[in-house]
Amino acid sequence: MPSLNGKVAVVTGASRGVGKGVALGLGEAGATVYITGRTVDEGKTDIPGTIQQTADEVTNLGGKGFPVRCDHRNDQEVEALFQRIANDQGQLDILVNNVWGGYENLFENGEYTWELPFWQQPLWRWEAMFQSGVRAHFVASRFAVPLMINQRSGLIVNISYFAGQKYISNIVYGASKAATDKLTVDMAHELRVYNIAAVSLYPGLVRTERVMQAAQFFKLGNSESPQFIGRAVAALATDPRIMQKTGQILVAAEIARKYGFADIDARQPRPLTLEEV
Repeated sequence: MPSLNGKVAVVTGASRGVGKGVALGLGEAGATVYITGRTVDEGKTDIPGTIQQTADEVTNLGGKGFPVRCDHRNDQEVEALFQRIANDQGQLDILVNNVWGGYENLFENGEYTWELPFWQQPLWRWEAMFQSGVRAHFVASRFAVPLMINQRSGLIVNISYFAGQKYISNIVYGASKAATDKLTVDMAHELRVYNIAAVSLYPGLVRTERVMQAAQFFKLGNSESPQFIGRAVAALATDPRIMQKTGQILVAAEIARKYGFADIDARQPRPLTLEEV
C-alpha cells in the first residue's frame, strides 16, 4: 500500500458515497484528510452518513480525519476551509473534487424525472449540477491551488464519469460531466509549470449507500467499493511520474491494474469501456 504519511488532502462531499470512500482510501494510506459536507447530524437525509463519521473512520484506518461543515455553494465557506488548512497545516497536497448536486428529488409529484427528455427536465437540475458540481469544483480548486503553488507540487482529482463522453440517460448530467472534463484539461494546462497535476477520474458502478438501497436493480458482479476509488487516488498521489498523466481522463479500475492494487474484498474489478456503459 502506498504511504501518504505527512500528506494533507481535502475530499469534498465526503459524508457518504464515493467521497467517503476516497477519504477512507487516503486515510488507510496515512494521509491527513479534511472531510467536507453539509451533514453533521445522522437522520437528516434518507441515507446514512455524516462528516464526523467519515473522519472517525479515516482516523481508525491510520490517517487523521478532520470534519469541516462546508456548503460548496457558499464561496466564503470554501475560502474559510482552505484558510484553515493553510493556518493549521501550511500545506495541501491533494484535492479531490467530489461534491455534486442534481440528484435530489429524482421523483417529483410521483414521477421519476431523471430519464425524461431535456424539454421535460426540471430547470433546477441544471442549476444544481453546475453550481453544486462544476462550479464547486472550480471554486475549491481556485482556493486550493495557491497552497500547492507555494510547494511546487500537488494533485487535483475531479470525480467525473463516462457521461461526459457519451449520452447516458440525462442531458444535463452529460453536459455537466463534459464541462468537468474540460475544466480538468484546461486546469492541467495552466498548472503544469508549477508541477501540479490535474486529472479526471471515472469510477465504475460503485456500491454507494444509495446504490445498495436499490441493489435489486443493479448487476453488482463487477461493482466497486467506494474505498476502491480512494485507493486509486492514493496510487496516483504517490506516483513520482504523475505529471505524465496530467490533463488525462483516467478510469479507476484501469489504475488498479496498472498500480497493482485490489478492492477491499481482494477482487479486481474489470475496467468499463465507453461502449458498454
